Amino acid sequence: MIAIIDYDIGNLGAIANMLVRLGAKAKITSDPDEVRSAVGLILPGNGSFDACMRGLRSTGLLPVIEKSVFDTKVPLLGICVGAQMLGTGSEEGGQSGLGWIDMTARKFPVSASRRVPHMGWCGISVTQPANPIGSAIEPDSRFYFVHSYFLEPRSDSNVFLKANYGLDFAAGVVKDNVYGVQFHPEKSHRYGKSLLRAFKDLCG
Repeated sequence: MIAIIDYDIGNLGAIANMLVRLGAKAKITSDPDEVRSAVGLILPGNGSFDACMRGLRSTGLLPVIEKSVFDTKVPLLGICVGAQMLGTGSEEGGQSGLGWIDMTARKFPVSASRRVPHMGWCGISVTQPANPIGSAIEPDSRFYFVHSYFLEPRSDSNVFLKANYGLDFAAGVVKDNVYGVQFHPEKSHRYGKSLLRAFKDLCG
């Protein structure tokens, strides 16, 4: 079962529905036993960075999640703010991030040609074609973004997808079995379905 971690941040049904359509057993849960037994974890995020970090920490699930990710090597996928939470922090707030990837979430600079938030469909490029998720993404794929802050890893080795919104930024990050995507695969039609299928296959 793939556990979609529920920490009271909004409607998670679209992610679960897409996984089920792909033949995966998926469940939205905050039950420690279900999280502990899951073969894959999805960390969603919606709203502000600080609210998401406080919400996740308040569940008491972090020790369970970290044991699965680091001891059992269960694949984890962070989505949108869930991807930003994988880093050390965000310019949006004062809460510390999980620190699993050495990166910070930076605010897009506003300009005459760049409206913030970045909202809508955007093409991506795969920078690590051998990556098991990157290799599943079709050429000319486009994903749906809604964000004012972008992922900025310290090392390019943690970037497997890039996008451009007046500047190049990391659209997908990875470290070992930990993945994060800035866009919403559950809102990205067949392109998002391909990515989630690859994640499902990675979970075994």
